[in-house]
Parts: sequence; C-alpha cells; structure tokens
Amino acid sequence: MIGTASQTSERLKNQIKSRKPKGRDLTGEKWLETLLEVVNKVPQNEDEAKSWQATLLRGNSHMPYPVDYETNTDLTWLTNDKGCIFVKFNGMNKLMNEPKFEVYCDSRQLHYFQRFCQDWQIWHNDDETYSSGLFILRSGCLLWEEQKGAKEPWKIHHLILQWSIETRLWAQEETELVRLEKINQADKTISKMEQKGSLKKNHVTRLTKELTTRRKLNTPFPGRPSKPLYQGKSNILVGVSLGLDKPATVAVVDGANNKVLTYRSVKQLLGDHYNFLNRQRQQQQRLSHERHKAQKQNAPNSFGESELGQYVDRLLADAIVAMPSASFANAKTYQADSIVIPKLRDMREQINSEIQSRAEKKYPGYKEAQHKYAKEYRMSVHRWSYGRLIESIKSQAAKAGISTEIGTQPIRASSQEKARGLAVFAYQERQAAFI
Repeated sequence: MIGTASQTSERLKNQIKSRKPKGRDLTGEKWLETLLEVVNKVPQNEDEAKSWQATLLRGNSHMPYPVDYETNTDLTWLTNDKGCIFVKFNGMNKLMNEPKFEVYCDSRQLHYFQRFCQDWQIWHNDDETYSSGLFILRSGCLLWEEQKGAKEPWKIHHLILQWSIETRLWAQEETELVRLEKINQADKTISKMEQKGSLKKNHVTRLTKELTTRRKLNTPFPGRPSKPLYQGKSNILVGVSLGLDKPATVAVVDGANNKVLTYRSVKQLLGDHYNFLNRQRQQQQRLSHERHKAQKQNAPNSFGESELGQYVDRLLADAIVAMPSASFANAKTYQADSIVIPKLRDMREQINSEIQSRAEKKYPGYKEAQHKYAKEYRMSVHRWSYGRLIESIKSQAAKAGISTEIGTQPIRASSQEKARGLAVFAYQERQAAFI
C-alpha cells in the first residue's frame, strides 16, 4: 500500500514509539491503575479488554533492568595489597563517591577475574601499543539477583556480574591465530574504504579508528600461557545424532576406512550423572502439567525452568569433547579432526519421523490408532532444547581446539546409524570438495 509522505512519516513515528522501552512496573502502580479501570469501567471493545487482561496476568518483576557493558574497556579492573579484586563501571562516577565494587566468586571463576585484571593492566599501561580487541573479556552485564526475605530490597538482593569471554584468547598460540584473523579482517575493511575515494566525515572517523586498531594488532598481546594447539587426524570424525527419546548418540568414525571405532549412548556419556537427565524429564512433565492447568483457569502460566537442562547439556558436551579417558568415546581420545552435528532446522522433521516410526511399529496398518498414539506421545515425551545442546557442543569443542561441522542427519534409521551417517557423509563431502 502506497501512502503520502506525511502518512509514511506518521507510520515511522508510531513504529519508533512502539519500540521504545516501556520500563518495568517496579512499584506495581500500573497494575493497580488497570485493576481500578477493570472494576469501574466497561471496556470499549474486545482489544481493550484483552489489553487489561494481559496487564493483570503479566508477571511483573520488581527488579530494575540489567545494565549492559558491550565494550570491555567500560570495565576497569583493580587489585589491592591483599590481592582482592575490584571492578569499576564507566558512567558511575557521577552517581557514587567511590564507584568500585569488590568481586566475590568461587575458585572456579577466580582465574578468569585474575586474567581480566592482567589484560586490563597491560593495556592500561600502554594503550597505544596493545589492542583491547585481544582481551579475553568481551562484554559484561550488571544485574540484580532477586532473593526472598522481609528486609529492604537492597539488603536481601544480590548485585551480580555476568560476562562473555573469548575462550580462544586464553593461551598464547590461539591468541596469535585470533590476532592474525583480526589483522586480515581489518586489512579488508581498510582496503574497501580507501577504494571509495572521497569519504564523509563519519567514514573518515571510522577509517582512522580501523587504522589505529590495525597498527596495535601488529604487537602480540603478552602474558598468555603457552598451550600447544590440538592436532586431530583428518580421517577421524565424531558424529552426534540428536533424537527425541535419546537426546545424543555418538559414533566415532574412521572415514578413510569407512569403519566405526566406537558408539556411545546418552547413558554411557553421562555415566554417574544420568540421574540428572531423568530428573529433568520429570521436571518438564510437571511444569507442562502446571502450565496446562493455569491456561484452563486463565491464570499466569510463565513457569520458569531451572538450569538443570543447561547443566545436562554441558555434561554431554564435556563427555563428547573433553573427557581424557580411554573408556569414553570423545574427540580427544581418538584425536578426531572434527565433530559433526545435524542441522537444527531439520530437527522438527526428525522428531515427527521418529514419532511416526514408533506409532507404525506399535500399531502396524492401523492409521487411527497411530495418529492417537503419536498425539499422546508428543504430549508425554521429554522436550529437549536441541539448539542449546548444539551450542554447548560448539563451545566445548572451540575450547579444545576441535572444529565443528554441520551435516544432514538421516531420517529413517536408528540413533547409532544416524550418528554414523552424519560422520560418513561429512567425510565424503569433504573428499569430494578436493576433487
């Protein structure tokens, strides 16, 4: 539909207004105002009634929004004589007389904060030589963690810091690879901008920044421990099939000889931690039941799940990638060159095929019974976050220096055959690319 310039402008204003953050109802004032309207007024139309209902049923948080620090130099890291670590956030100087916070963490996280301090101190002492683009810390997020209690909110709630890191920048050898990648990327950007000829003011500013970054990247970042790069055998691949009943099945394949070295089921991968998978399945079934009851009563149904599923994903990823034990099928033990995972967008078809296969096996030739069984099975079966599991595998593989590939998972096969097929097809495609 084509409108006038004024209509287009008005639509743009409305779009911008709709995207403007609404803020949280920290005091509950908006909720009370809506409740008074519901009690004392009659809705003008169905849309207004739905709007009132959405406001009243929405579970509002009384915590302020998190503060994102997307640039690693927005955080200043300090240590005192006792070795305690402090962090300062840019923008708080006007709000606080002493805008620094002491960091409390457990031993598993301490070495990260020590590295943050080390990187920042090296860069701060000579910021004209070293690039902050090689900090292991990439960004941070400051937020409140809600706790229960009768005291004032600022006394019972915890202020926590979440951060994102680039694991490849931990050791000297991988840092060097990242530095060369950034140099190549900067060279391409500078070359494209210089080819344009005359540049606008903002383009000149960006070009100057890119040239400065490129100059700093010439100097390797010091203070990193040495860790030899992982070297895998190009003919060894690890195929990881994903399914409904069996979240992950592993096949280690020798592609050159078309031979399976070993299989591992999800139970073997988790080992003594297999009970966590059963606990998560029970939790999801309980939450699904609670959500269904709430929907029937038009009550709030945003039941948050615990981090148990994420923990199980990490256990699986660790078992596939990083466990240095000959009794487990993992990439390091077999010196695998890469891990092959299925395409996420194909998982819906995979799941439907798996359910249909179960239904046909249970009620052969009986379409109505198959349809009923499939429907009931979908409602009762464990729902898995395949995207989260794939990201966990990628993350752990990157830490170990193992590459990951995306392959096509066979549809009609057992979980072991699917895992084998993923690895074999990936190896064949790789060989075909060299011809």
